[in-house]
Amino acid sequence: MSASRDDFGIVIRSALLQRGAKQKFSLFFLICLSILIFFLDSFPSKIMDKTRSLLNDGIYLTSSIATSPIKFVTFLKDKTQDHIFTYQENKILKEELKEFKKKNFQNEFLLTENKNLKKAVDSSQEVLESNIINNVSAKVLLDKESPFLKSLILNKGSRSGIRKGMPVLDQNYLAGRVVEVNYLSSRILLLNDLNSKIPIIVGNSALHAILSGSGDEYPKLEYLPEGFELEDNSTVYTSGKDGIFPNGIPIGKIFFENNEVKVKLFSDSNQLSFVHVILTNSESNKF
Repeated sequence: MSASRDDFGIVIRSALLQRGAKQKFSLFFLICLSILIFFLDSFPSKIMDKTRSLLNDGIYLTSSIATSPIKFVTFLKDKTQDHIFTYQENKILKEELKEFKKKNFQNEFLLTENKNLKKAVDSSQEVLESNIINNVSAKVLLDKESPFLKSLILNKGSRSGIRKGMPVLDQNYLAGRVVEVNYLSSRILLLNDLNSKIPIIVGNSALHAILSGSGDEYPKLEYLPEGFELEDNSTVYTSGKDGIFPNGIPIGKIFFENNEVKVKLFSDSNQLSFVHVILTNSESNKF
């Protein structure tokens, strides 16, 4: 048993000695090859130049191929970072664009409201110059519209001197009358409301009638005298017979439809933003 162990150890040592000899020989061969290449390189010749060129090309190509995965990974990393940065930048730009559009819409709304307010102030001045001295401007808050009922909510009430029955103007045109008053708000009944009844006079014929709302866009004339003669497109004014509305306030133009006399109002209830409530008036006031 001990003899076999000795033989096994001898075999291992022999293998190690042979491996060491091979390593020494390889090192010696490389040193000799390096000296030979250095020696040959010191003498210029076409063969060595071509050989050197081929070796350099081989080394460069091998290096390029060996480093391609690293370059690809670096390229992929840069592209991923660029994509993430572009995505984040695009997201920020979208938010900024949204804010810009929001501010633009707000500016547009404020410009429109300012334009309407300027128009209301100008028309208020015209009302003052028309001998209707006491009036208050109010802003429309809500549109309480149903199939037959047409009314608006204003932001002024009894605190501003508004009372029931007072006429309401859209610029210089009659829009309706006050039917409900609160301390800080009021409700006006429009001319095309089903419950609206206004005494009027047709300008070019001096015919008196009642402008009656029908719930649709155009109110109609009722209680016209028998055998009346009216011209299409004649102007309708308030007559002042009720003692509430000043006489001579323009209302609209008449037209004929299905054997009825209807009035196309000067005041468009769908476009009302600011109105004027007449606080004091008398039958002697002429608009």
